[in-house]
Amino acid sequence: MLALIDYGSGNIRSVENALRHEGADVKLISDPSRLADAQAVVLPGVGAFGDCARGLRERGLWEPIQQWLAADKPFLGICVGYQLLFEGGEESPGVSGFGFFGGQVRKFRAPGMKIPQIGWNSLDLTPHPLWSRIGEHPYVYFVHSYYPEPTDPAVTIARSTYGETFAAAAARGRVAGVQFHPEKSQTVGLEILRNFVAHI
Repeated sequence: MLALIDYGSGNIRSVENALRHEGADVKLISDPSRLADAQAVVLPGVGAFGDCARGLRERGLWEPIQQWLAADKPFLGICVGYQLLFEGGEESPGVSGFGFFGGQVRKFRAPGMKIPQIGWNSLDLTPHPLWSRIGEHPYVYFVHSYYPEPTDPAVTIARSTYGETFAAAAARGRVAGVQFHPEKSQTVGLEILRNFVAHI
């Protein structure tokens, strides 16, 4: 069973439908006790860093997810779900992330570029199982004003450029996160989700 974390963030149905399309046995989870039955976790996120962190804490999900990450179990964070893997960020000062990766979430400061970035952009990939059978510079769909800046560049598995180059995805062990929306990235996005499901 794949646990899709439901903590009041938007856009969860499109993620659920995309994962089901790729053969996953998806269950929406808002009760932390149900994580015991899961083989993998997907954490989506839409909105502000602080609001998403608060939603997880209010439902008692924060600590179980932190334990899941520490145990190196299969995990995929999407958009703000990716940003929450870091220590904190400029959007919500004083709000801590999971700290799985060292680093902060920064706001775009690219002069002349429209913020948020909304639309398609290409990736420069580093070899990783998530990218199996994907072309060299695939295009994926972004909606964001902030991006993580890892302390350790070695965890970055994809970069993209929007005025400035940023870490579009990061991974360590069986934990990964992507800033873009695979559920909105058509064939490439479905292939990424298929790869994640295949490696559970």
